[in-house]
Amino acid sequence: MKRSGFTMIELIFVIVILGILAAVAIPKLAATRDDAKVAALKSDLSTVISDLGAYYTSQGVDKWKTAKITDATNAKLYTDQTGKTQVGTADGLAGKTFYMVANPGAATASDCFKITTTTDGNMTIANGSDTTSTTCKTAQAASKSLVKTHSFGSTSVVQ
Repeated sequence: MKRSGFTMIELIFVIVILGILAAVAIPKLAATRDDAKVAALKSDLSTVISDLGAYYTSQGVDKWKTAKITDATNAKLYTDQTGKTQVGTADGLAGKTFYMVANPGAATASDCFKITTTTDGNMTIANGSDTTSTTCKTAQAASKSLVKTHSFGSTSVVQ
């Protein structure tokens, strides 16, 4: 009588092969997730610059001074460095500081970028206080050309 089925050695061999495949695949998935966070941070930073520039151009300095940040952009910005308080409809735009955070609300979260606006239509993008996380360091390096003062207005711009 012939039995059909797998021997113990065959099952162990299959489990070892699956373990090896998982050991190779899991780090690749984690790296892909980090790359996506970096791309999202850079994209959101570009969006904020574009949105605020367009808002200033279309509305002028008077509206800029009284506008709420949510009127100008829908990018995820925070009023604190840990990402626990997202900007709301009551938060003004001009003369304020906002933060972009990689892992908002997490116990170890801190800002990757600091965005400071002025009342005359300028915005300064600076690297945030997080210089240790791989996500922030990579996002800061990838966004190096955006980290500067962007002048949408001021005394030299006439409308």
